[in-house]
Amino acid sequence: MSVKLSTLPNGITVVSDDMPHLGTASLGIWVGAGARDEAHDEHGISHLLEHMAFKGTKRRSARGIAEEIEQVGGDINAATSVEQTSYNVRVLGEDVALGVDILADILTEPAFAADELEREKNVIVQEIGAVMDTPDDLVFDHFQERAFPDQAVGRSILGTPETVRSFNRGQLATYLLRHYRGPRMVVAAAGAVEHDRLVEEAGARLASVSSQQPALQMPAAYAGGIHLAPRELEQVHLLIGIEGCSFKDEEYHAVQVLANVLGGGMSSRLFQDVREERGLCYAIYAFHWSYADTGLFGVYAGTDEGDVGELTAAVIDQMLETGDTVTETEVARAKAQMKVGLLAALESSGARADQLARQMLAFGRVIPVEEIVAKVEAVDVAKVRAAARRLVQGARPTLAAIGPGAGLEPAARIVERLAG
Repeated sequence: MSVKLSTLPNGITVVSDDMPHLGTASLGIWVGAGARDEAHDEHGISHLLEHMAFKGTKRRSARGIAEEIEQVGGDINAATSVEQTSYNVRVLGEDVALGVDILADILTEPAFAADELEREKNVIVQEIGAVMDTPDDLVFDHFQERAFPDQAVGRSILGTPETVRSFNRGQLATYLLRHYRGPRMVVAAAGAVEHDRLVEEAGARLASVSSQQPALQMPAAYAGGIHLAPRELEQVHLLIGIEGCSFKDEEYHAVQVLANVLGGGMSSRLFQDVREERGLCYAIYAFHWSYADTGLFGVYAGTDEGDVGELTAAVIDQMLETGDTVTETEVARAKAQMKVGLLAALESSGARADQLARQMLAFGRVIPVEEIVAKVEAVDVAKVRAAARRLVQGARPTLAAIGPGAGLEPAARIVERLAG
């Protein structure tokens, strides 16, 4: 294995994978803090902090950051999720040091200039507005909130216009210092990268990061329930789900296989039954989101208001029956899909760096691809059935639906079949 691993004095992990056939390198800084780390009055601050990363430092203006990275042909980006935030660049191998310097600069010396902050808050308010106008995105926010009510893990990553507009420079700085600490940070790189040089640069540029342990995340408490949002639309967009499992759970891979069998592609049960045979929708798929201590297993579909009842009943039937009737052929096909997705990550430096960082944050080690493949291969029909029984037994369903009011009530009545 070409993966190398080091730990800086302040607890920051540095991990790299040299990919000799590449001339570019993808590198970034991942922080094990995201939307679920926010206090009640901090809703959306993780995402705002990520946006402000590119709005200037004590050494560089916002324009200067963009010009400096693009001067060498590179690009820069960032992303916020429920449990992590990442800041990434892609550059030529010879410019890795510059990439580290810029990323370290935006995290250790952010300017948080008042005018930039006000502009960026307005940008995010526009982003929130765009989601409100996109029902097939908004329904996912309603689904998450209904599954985990009154807790950070259930709130939207973007925040609300009110909370976003309320933040000031001091709140951003306080949040950064409280959560962006060495033991919860990973510098990861893949491609044309020299590990020792990466360690040297990261150590020099990130020495000011605190070595203190950050506060533990509050445990998630799944509740489930129903959220109906009447709106004059052409379709009803609905999500039906139950509690899933953590990515640390022994049944994680079996649940992933179950999700693929149920609705992971054109050959899946939901696609063939609900779309191909019944013609009830254009898009339908199953998913399993895993977090550190819980998960969400669900199905999304969009359909005409007159077809909601039949579609919902068909989805519930498949969710209840697939675990008992799954076949060897279906399991083999789902495992093949998962292995292709896993191995494809090894062909992209960006995906590989992301994989390395997330594994270190989640498990404290890089998991050899052979080990993951072996775990996927070990899933058989019996394990999928056992995982399905565990998920469905005593399930508390979550339903989120947006669309014409007449189409919502049938879904609410039928989804209760999942309960118990």
